[in-house]
Amino acid sequence: MASSSSQDSTGSLGSAGDLHPGIATIRTIALVGPAGAGKTTLLEALLLQAGAITQAGSIERGSTVSDHDPLERKMQHSLHASLVHMNHGGIRIHAIDTPGAPDFIGQSLPALEAADTAIVVLDAQNGIELMASRMIEAAQQRGLCRAIVINKIDAPELDLPALLGQIREAFGRECLPLNLPAGGGARVVDCFFNNIGDTDFSSAAAAHQALVEQVVEVDAAFVDRYLNEGDVDPRELHAPLEQALREGHLIPVCFTSAKTGAGVVELLDVIERLLPNPAEGNPPQFLQGEGDAAEPLQARPDPNAHVLAHVFKIISDPYLGKMGICRVHQGTLTKSSQLFVGHARKCFRVGHLFMLQGGKHVEVEQALPGDLCAIAKVEELRYDAVLHDAQEDEHIHLKPLDFPVPVHGLAISPARRGDEQKLWEIVTRIVDEDPCLKIDHVAQTNETLVYGLGELHLRMLLERLRDNYKFEVQTQPPRIAYRETISAPAEGHYRHKKQSGGAGQFGEVYLRIEPLERGAGFEFVDAVKGGTIPGQFMPAVEKGVRSALDSGVIAGYPLVDLRVTVFDGKHHSVDSKEIAFITAGRRALMAAVREARPLVLEPIVHVEISAPDTAMGDITGDLASRRGQVNGTRSAVPGTMVVQGLAPLAELASYQTRLNAMTSGQGRYTLVLSHYEPVPPNTQTALTSAHKVREEE
Repeated sequence: MASSSSQDSTGSLGSAGDLHPGIATIRTIALVGPAGAGKTTLLEALLLQAGAITQAGSIERGSTVSDHDPLERKMQHSLHASLVHMNHGGIRIHAIDTPGAPDFIGQSLPALEAADTAIVVLDAQNGIELMASRMIEAAQQRGLCRAIVINKIDAPELDLPALLGQIREAFGRECLPLNLPAGGGARVVDCFFNNIGDTDFSSAAAAHQALVEQVVEVDAAFVDRYLNEGDVDPRELHAPLEQALREGHLIPVCFTSAKTGAGVVELLDVIERLLPNPAEGNPPQFLQGEGDAAEPLQARPDPNAHVLAHVFKIISDPYLGKMGICRVHQGTLTKSSQLFVGHARKCFRVGHLFMLQGGKHVEVEQALPGDLCAIAKVEELRYDAVLHDAQEDEHIHLKPLDFPVPVHGLAISPARRGDEQKLWEIVTRIVDEDPCLKIDHVAQTNETLVYGLGELHLRMLLERLRDNYKFEVQTQPPRIAYRETISAPAEGHYRHKKQSGGAGQFGEVYLRIEPLERGAGFEFVDAVKGGTIPGQFMPAVEKGVRSALDSGVIAGYPLVDLRVTVFDGKHHSVDSKEIAFITAGRRALMAAVREARPLVLEPIVHVEISAPDTAMGDITGDLASRRGQVNGTRSAVPGTMVVQGLAPLAELASYQTRLNAMTSGQGRYTLVLSHYEPVPPNTQTALTSAHKVREEE
């Protein structure tokens, strides 16, 4: 890390030392935050200002660089993380534009693994929305430098001082403005390098003083100078500024209007002069080894070291094949690089190396630490894979992200009989691109199920099937991701004996089950003594047990939160085979579950509803009628309230339609899985009865 500073020929503050000059000029940022805050339009304005484009596109015309997917242009909002790059003032800036709808957080969170700075964009009219809070918290957990941009400062009837106060209250007193709006939002005034100028509120001098005091606090020598001299030249504060950003001691706040261009030049200047290069940001959280034995490993932004790159995005194109988008953390990638994918024993040759400009592929010769690049037509690539060029690095991986659990389910089938395998292959490609999509096949009902984070998430998957892959499907009503569990201990026994001429089948299993705490999962214990079940057959018993767990017993949903202890059994020296013990293990577990007071569990979700305050009574009453409970309310922007509560997911099907009716179309809501609880008795009866009918059919 830099410990001293100097000003380079571009006018930006450069770190002294032996850092590779190419790395010193790289900035990698991710624009995150709620839908409608203007991230895509802001990025378009930055590209224009940097000279990367000659004319700014618009979302309405479908002509922006980052929203290049036909479905994004049709929907007029971002659905995927999109990459662009620009050069300005001797600096190469990589920027990731991310979707803001909560359903697509599986595209937004991985961007944090590729960036050195997360820039949270807020709509000045809507204030702090849920996605802003979620993304700034996720960035903090990943140790990223953070900044906040308040966009749309040209909108009428704003209270920007109050919004800045809300930001500091919500995210910490370390949120300080680097610039302030002036001329009624027509321009902004820098407050870090400058301490004079008229502003719309506060003053440049006061903001400058607060910034300098915040930055010098991390360096005792500068504190002494500040106390003795009364001020410090900001151009000397590069090293303590980067330290303050790394430690979260400073979260800069900037003001812009992407529409009018106000503050865009100043934001570009902030990115160039103040935000960290790959050597100044916090290093990624790599681990070496597996499980509890894994130890932290720090990647070095050294272009001469072994290559370490992380795949943070997968693109599956029906015509171009699979493309892996990766961040280089260590070493240098070239078109002749020979790379391994994780544990793979066989390497692949890169062949073509690209930087992405929205939907365009710009071929490059090399990528340095901090660069974002794309590798095409390598089927082995997968999300979260670490690419390396030395086999001894095969056990290196990034600390995994904590993604929301997909709980909205939909049964899909091909419109044309015989296309089941093709459907599975296409949906698998789409699921590979999004960590918050899941595909499953239910053998009992021969159904293909897809799970996502919400109705919009699944609707966009169906749109992609139809528009991108020209594949028509039929859908069944959404399925709730119920689970089964037990509430009491019980024992089960099954003897499998089959004799039909020639070699027979024999296996007998005695087992005991007991409930575990909610969320504990599954434990399998081998307590057999005396060799009544030979060791070579115990994996078969466990396989049979797990097959019953997957398919469920009373309602056809996966069994969770129980311990299974196999304590006795019998075998035959000739007739015992794996298939016999698989069957005996499965049937013994099913028998035990039926005696263990089984329960069906339903997903309970955190729901956050933003709506006009005049509709609060209707919303809280409606939530209560859906077996929900209100945990609290808070004010958002004037005239708007936010209701937070818990409710069963099953009660919120098509909730947006009901919310639209109560709020004249002005309400919005988000759901996040909280926990599982037993369903009401009448619901359990209905689910188990339906399962019996399916089994009989």
